Amino acid sequence: MGVLAAETLKGPSIAWFDLSPLLVLLSGAMVLLVVAALTPQWPKRCYSSFSAVIALVTIGLCFPLWHRIDVDGPSTLVGGAVHFDKMTIWVTLTIGLAVFLASLLSDDYLRREGLEGPEVYALFMLAAIGGIVMAASNDLVVLFLGLEILSITLYVLAASHRKRLRSQEAGLKYFVLGGFSSAIFLYGIALVYGGTGSTNFDAMLRALANTVPTKGRDDAILLAGVALLVVGLAFKVAAVPFHFWTPDVYEGSPTPVTAFMASAAKAAAFAAMLRVLLQGLPNFSRDYRPVLWVLAILTVFGGSIMAVVQTNVKRMLAFSSISHAGFMLVGVEAAAHAAGGPGNDGRSSVLLYTLIYTVLVMGTFGIVTAVSRTGDNATDLAAFRGLGRSRPVLAFGMTILLLAQAGVPLTSGFVAKFGVIRAAVEAKSYSVAVVAMVAAVIAAFLYLRIMISMWIAEPEAGDDQREEVRLPVYLTVAISLSVAFTLFVGFFPGWLIDLAP
Repeated sequence: MGVLAAETLKGPSIAWFDLSPLLVLLSGAMVLLVVAALTPQWPKRCYSSFSAVIALVTIGLCFPLWHRIDVDGPSTLVGGAVHFDKMTIWVTLTIGLAVFLASLLSDDYLRREGLEGPEVYALFMLAAIGGIVMAASNDLVVLFLGLEILSITLYVLAASHRKRLRSQEAGLKYFVLGGFSSAIFLYGIALVYGGTGSTNFDAMLRALANTVPTKGRDDAILLAGVALLVVGLAFKVAAVPFHFWTPDVYEGSPTPVTAFMASAAKAAAFAAMLRVLLQGLPNFSRDYRPVLWVLAILTVFGGSIMAVVQTNVKRMLAFSSISHAGFMLVGVEAAAHAAGGPGNDGRSSVLLYTLIYTVLVMGTFGIVTAVSRTGDNATDLAAFRGLGRSRPVLAFGMTILLLAQAGVPLTSGFVAKFGVIRAAVEAKSYSVAVVAMVAAVIAAFLYLRIMISMWIAEPEAGDDQREEVRLPVYLTVAISLSVAFTLFVGFFPGWLIDLAP
């Protein structure tokens, strides 16, 4: 009987090359975990170099796949479970960049902290797999699997600094609160399945289209499911009031891990939000759009206001990350106006923002990695005092990245913020656009405080006794690439804007 069942069972066809970025990342993680476990300690920089090469191969594969979509058009893979379109490739490229830069940031950091080994790099790759699956999903169950792969690896990464109590605390807090959000999201999937009979986006759309509307029809189950899905995704993007985990986790996690969370995890979560709301549940756009409107306003204001009262730079950047999530929510809200229709610039502006912010935040936290010194504890404003005198080039790079995060013209940050605000204006969401611009002015004070500490603050007693800020090769390369990209896109934004799907 079992043999007969096995003979009649036919699985979906697999387009292996279309899935090659995932396979490369998985192979890289397995090599690190298996080969490194069976061989002596690898020479200096070999773990990070291998991880960076895997990330570059992943990025390189995105270009022929992008061309293939240009020729053959978008499709679905693995029995309709995942999308193969330009949005998937864009997010793959974004997350690949995050893995590449995080590998460079982690090289000297792990040796400095006495934590060198292959585990962190393998976890970066596995987290990237989860993020790409989230972005490519065409099924709520597949999305949940990607979410859990990403989340579990981030829980471990947050607690990976075994010598710091704050890192252990960050991992535990993230695990407990992340578990609650995952449960809420899963409950939302169950309710949506109960209302539509499927978790596949295409089947859900057909089920809703074939349902004959009746007077007094009760959509309570579906609406409850949509609400729970929005709450679960809002937690992952750190939207106010579901942001409470962010400052503690960002501060306690190893600084390169914080950079990876703020970039790759956020890009994956926003891609998943766009998939669920615009492609899975466009019929309910009138119901969730007011919620997105409120979340966007609360998040841009909440993140900006709470950031300016902090004294720890990592907490400042954590609340800044929340504010940036609010700007991305402005784009999501604008995209929701065209859900199920021909579309507008909302989705493209969000995807453009995720890529630009990934590079920005990686460079910024790269400088924090250097300034935090041995122990990863020197992350308050005092640690940056006098950086302009002792390390003027590093301080100049930090200034450029902070100005970009503030949205100053001729930087990539201006391009990102202008894109989402323009999308909101085109969608006639004028109030959200105005609030976002006001919040950007408030947040500028945060970045100004850090710059004042670097360039203007007078030295105090004991400053000359501090450990010297070191700039190893890989960290210097990562920061330099981030600053160069920030300025290049700021001066020549057209090519990137045209590419955004």
